[in-house]
Amino acid sequence: MKNIFSLLFVSGLLILTSCISQTNIEAEKSAIKSARAWLELTDNGKYAESWEEAAQYFKIAINKDKWQGSIQSARKPLGKTISRELKSKKYTTSLPGAPDGEYVIIQFKTSFKNKKSAVETITPMLDKDGKWKVSGYYIK
Repeated sequence: MKNIFSLLFVSGLLILTSCISQTNIEAEKSAIKSARAWLELTDNGKYAESWEEAAQYFKIAINKDKWQGSIQSARKPLGKTISRELKSKKYTTSLPGAPDGEYVIIQFKTSFKNKKSAVETITPMLDKDGKWKVSGYYIK
């Protein structure tokens, strides 16, 4: 009887782990799709629209005018985006300095006209409206 209980317990854990992994994969896919759409706005100089499409957390952290000035000064010298390739993705529920929630940390290997090799880190979060929206963006 003890062996049967142990087997059922282990089987249950495996099923639960599989379900969680599948959920994380789906979250990552949705977050990447959202991130790419948001990056397209920034690639096209639609900085006000990128702020509008960002997560509420992002909008509280930086107002629209300051965002437009910051992103323009960061992106304009780089020139046109030539290519962007997914480098990594990681689902998490906790980030330093941010409220607990659902996040996907995404890194793209990006080439710009004036900077051949850059890494863009973009962090979509599951916003209060149930949609994945960008909560952070950084270029290195």
